[in-house]
Amino acid sequence: MKKLLSLLFAVAFSMPMCAQYGWHHARTAAGFPSARYAHDAYFGLRLGAGFATVNSDDRQLDGGSTKTGLNVGIAAGYQLIPSSPLYFETGLYYTEKGGKGNYEGKKFSYNLNYLELPLLLKYAAPFADRGTVQPYVGGYLACGIGGKVKDYGNRQAFSSFDDNYFKRFDGGLRLGCGVQYDIVYAEAAYEFGLANICNDSFDTSHNRCFYLNVGVNF
Repeated sequence: MKKLLSLLFAVAFSMPMCAQYGWHHARTAAGFPSARYAHDAYFGLRLGAGFATVNSDDRQLDGGSTKTGLNVGIAAGYQLIPSSPLYFETGLYYTEKGGKGNYEGKKFSYNLNYLELPLLLKYAAPFADRGTVQPYVGGYLACGIGGKVKDYGNRQAFSSFDDNYFKRFDGGLRLGCGVQYDIVYAEAAYEFGLANICNDSFDTSHNRCFYLNVGVNF
């Protein structure tokens, strides 16, 4: 996992160097020489926390109590219409979801760690001289890469993505709002999982997660 996070940051820190060349030309071509939102493209770093639950029909997997996890990644956006601050944003994130609860008086918890790809439409409405408010809506796709189910009552631990627990694939809706001033960025977002991540043929389980992130855009 440390190697994965190191790779994400290495790619992220190389992006501003690639983007720097086209910055002045892009804002002039878009016709908004003083507006931050008018850039043709941007790259960003994100770091924050997710507050996750899992809603499940299976009482042994119904993690209705919030579990806090790390959310870190890189973002990239592209202006769809030169005369409008409407963007398509994607990226690559490492995000920790999961849940915790009690079953027959015994405590359990589990981690669901994913690599996640957001697919968002974002509108950047300007305020002040170099600020924007950026509401967005879209979806996400995710692949599980690790995690443990911990049964505290029986003092046992299992892989979260084995055949008795959760599927690796997840996908759903994401909506939120960001605020940017100069290069500094902050956002709040909510993800509503639509994919059934339960491996059982008769039960369903869905991820839910609220995010608070900070970062920078270049």
